[in-house]
Amino acid sequence: MRILVRAQPRARRAMVGGAAPDGALRVAVTEPAADGRATEAVQSAVAQAFGLPRRSVRLVQGAAARSKVLVLDGDEAVLAARMKELLA
Repeated sequence: MRILVRAQPRARRAMVGGAAPDGALRVAVTEPAADGRATEAVQSAVAQAFGLPRRSVRLVQGAAARSKVLVLDGDEAVLAARMKELLA
């Protein structure tokens, strides 16, 4: 399943949930946007939020951007239901 996320590096606290104005899933991480640390933290946070192992979340677009496209490996129905919960 492909999802669009909107990253917020250097947030006060890490959080996954809510919808950005473009419909993307908001992901706040405490890591800075340097040396790919924020991107790695976003992938880990999304994996945890969806109950997936870290290796099941792959970045396909947006390594150096706040808007990122991730691919989640897992049961599409379960992932879609969880995505709906997180966007609410």
